[in-house]
Amino acid sequence: MSTDTSVPRPRESDVDISDAALFQGLLSEAPFAFAFFDGAMRFRRVNETMAALTGVPVERHIGRTPTDVLDEDLSATMESALHTVLTENRPVFDAERQLRVRDAAGQVRYWGMGWFPVHGEDGEIAAVALFALDVTERRRAEDRLRQSEERYRSLVESNAQVVWITSPDGEIHDDSPQWRTVTGQGEEEYLAHGWLGAVHPEDRDAAEQAWRNALRDRKVFDYGYRVRTRASGYRHFDVRAVPIVRGDSVVEWVGANTDVTAQREAEEMRARLTDQLGAAALRTARLQGATSLLAEALTVEQVVQVIIDVGRSALAADRSAVALLDSDRAALKLINSGGIPDVPGAPGDEIPLSHSSVMTMAVNSRRPVFAESPDSLRRQLVDAGGNDSAVAGFLQHTDEQAWVGLPLLAAGRSLGALRFSFTRPRKISQEDGVFLEALAGQCALAVERATLFEREHRTAETLQRSLLPERMPVVPGLVLAQRFRSGSRHVQVGGDWYDAFVLQDGRVAAVVGDVMGKGVKAAAGMGRIRNAMRALALTNPPPAAVLTGLDRVFDATEEEEQVTSLAYMVVEPGTGEGTLALAGHPPPLLVVPGGPHRLCDAEPGTPLGWPSSRRQFRFCVPPGHTAVLYSDGLVENRKRGLDVGLSDLVAAVTEAAPEVISSPHLLLDYLVDRMLAGYEQDDDVTVLAVHVPSIGNKT
Repeated sequence: MSTDTSVPRPRESDVDISDAALFQGLLSEAPFAFAFFDGAMRFRRVNETMAALTGVPVERHIGRTPTDVLDEDLSATMESALHTVLTENRPVFDAERQLRVRDAAGQVRYWGMGWFPVHGEDGEIAAVALFALDVTERRRAEDRLRQSEERYRSLVESNAQVVWITSPDGEIHDDSPQWRTVTGQGEEEYLAHGWLGAVHPEDRDAAEQAWRNALRDRKVFDYGYRVRTRASGYRHFDVRAVPIVRGDSVVEWVGANTDVTAQREAEEMRARLTDQLGAAALRTARLQGATSLLAEALTVEQVVQVIIDVGRSALAADRSAVALLDSDRAALKLINSGGIPDVPGAPGDEIPLSHSSVMTMAVNSRRPVFAESPDSLRRQLVDAGGNDSAVAGFLQHTDEQAWVGLPLLAAGRSLGALRFSFTRPRKISQEDGVFLEALAGQCALAVERATLFEREHRTAETLQRSLLPERMPVVPGLVLAQRFRSGSRHVQVGGDWYDAFVLQDGRVAAVVGDVMGKGVKAAAGMGRIRNAMRALALTNPPPAAVLTGLDRVFDATEEEEQVTSLAYMVVEPGTGEGTLALAGHPPPLLVVPGGPHRLCDAEPGTPLGWPSSRRQFRFCVPPGHTAVLYSDGLVENRKRGLDVGLSDLVAAVTEAAPEVISSPHLLLDYLVDRMLAGYEQDDDVTVLAVHVPSIGNKT
């Protein structure tokens, strides 16, 4: 018989394939899985590799069909391919028919299969030969390459820029879907005419010439032009392309187009407002803009930065200074030291209210102070009791020529003062005065709100950290490690918490919880739940019992809309035998030396206070393994859902080095850095590791 699908081949004179010993030797030594089927789709020959693949001994295959001896999925795959070969008289190579099996070590492996018709002397199909090759490494390499490409593509697509690549001579050979999304070009059109086909006719010749010059000189191409969009309008783009040089040759050009239409339109709109509405309307727009920016500022530092920016943009001020009132010391404390020039006669960072300056005058009089020239300033400061020679010395050394001092008043109470200065004389009209007073009022409200926010933030942060354990317990046969990273210094603290303590029977309880919400309320709720959990665990430690008790505590002490989740486990030092219960919390991660690492498949349960029958599950951490409990801030954020985050977590630990896997402290640092890389942290991150040292390496 021959495996050729057309004319049978003549037999080699020196080899008799009918020799049973030779054929059996080929089968046993072959590095692939092999099976031979007759026309009735029954196994006739099977080598040991194929038997290991199917998990069925060789002798049980012979004379039986796949349906007789294999599971439903595998038999269906085989019989479908056999039917195709027998009915269509052609080989079948089907990537979709790759087998996914676990070997003796529990590792997932993939096998690619090929099916070949074997013809008899009369040319008719006499049998079918199946060859299967282990393609696991190739599959993994393809997966890694695909993942790398997907990450790169996601990075490019998430960027506001349009990225493109050309050959060394500027010809486009690679598609740019982002560009075609903007222009509406087809792929053939884009590759044929390139980017120039969509450039505005008035800009095209100059842009092409600039591009040719860059190619010739091998210099960075930095240009701007209008581009026709899918909707037949035009948008403004700034483009920058750089040559990629290897040795002395340019191998390609990489460019990025940035849509600056909004910026251009904003500039044009600003000009139209100036022309159409005049100075009064422009001041109103600037005040609205300042109000919007101030409303978004959370801290005093952010408020000060907005005031500086507004002073520069809305007033064209050369310097802006903010000082807050210290009533106990009867002085103003300068917040931004660069807001006042460091020259003789200038006030320092702390300005007594008795010192004569535009800021103290504004606070003491509770009215704006305008000095449109050095003479005006000198006259006002001297009239207010200032030292004439000191004022003269200041004016002699400073480059400032006009000044504005504004009191910060909130509910009739002085909070501080603003100072704007100009390096040229400045006429302050009545309309300017109204605008400045309104601006000062908005700034005062923002300063008051930011001061209250910072006070609450400090209180909540202090409360939150005081309720967390200062250190992990030291227990022979167990290594505990934790990491806590606050979401942001500009965001209120949340209710993340962790705890670990030794129970009366010597086992160790470990817990990570999350009280939803921000600020003092969330931190206080976290404290109540943590204390209640400790008390319950020390009296009745089984996880299910502890969660049941916490449900009752929650109903009695917490508000109905409050959502609280936690993962609680009890583990035996040395052996790692333990139990686990979840209350609506992400599943723990079990880190296995050599892999595969896996997420616990225990029932997630419901958050505390929700009616449910609490269950606990066996959760073993064998010697050398590590259990990782964590809050959702590690795996979930505004741009990444929980399911994707959990997959990323397993992928991250899979790529960790062996020395990281073996050290719980290094492991937590690695996981936190890896999972937060590329994302803006918007929530607290709490991670707790429970590591059982290997036998002979107990601490």
